[in-house]
Amino acid sequence: MFRTALRTSFSALRAPARTPAVALASPSLAFARRYLTQEARNKIQQAVSSTPVVLFMKGNPEAPQCGFSRAAVQVLDIHGVPPEKLKTFDVLEDSELRQGIKEFSDWPTIPQLYVNGEFVGGCDILLNMHQSGELDDLFVKAGIVPPEEPQENQSQGQK
Repeated sequence: MFRTALRTSFSALRAPARTPAVALASPSLAFARRYLTQEARNKIQQAVSSTPVVLFMKGNPEAPQCGFSRAAVQVLDIHGVPPEKLKTFDVLEDSELRQGIKEFSDWPTIPQLYVNGEFVGGCDILLNMHQSGELDDLFVKAGIVPPEEPQENQSQGQK
């Protein structure tokens, strides 16, 4: 009787048999993990390098098709990013671009912001950088927007 109880308690502690990773992955997840062709990678790299600020979004700045894309456009407007230094790509127009950009940046969501060819992040990162002041610093250092004049000079001019 003691052996049976002991055997039962130890069998509960034993690790379950390993399930192959393939069995854990859903068919849609396996499809999303396709590899980006070198041609597609080159096209995305050219797009990212085409202008100082590049935003991959759903829709366009005049008519964003999701709230996160709308928020990203609004943050760029607040920071005064000039239209001539901004290029946007509507990922809804091209399904290969929509999947490819996620693979290119290794970031799962849209929108995605690039500054001077470097991936910055998605909407959540963009909002955090905006709130902390890091985004303004990034745009000034990258030469996207001019630095703001110190508040002292502005207040002295008014006296």
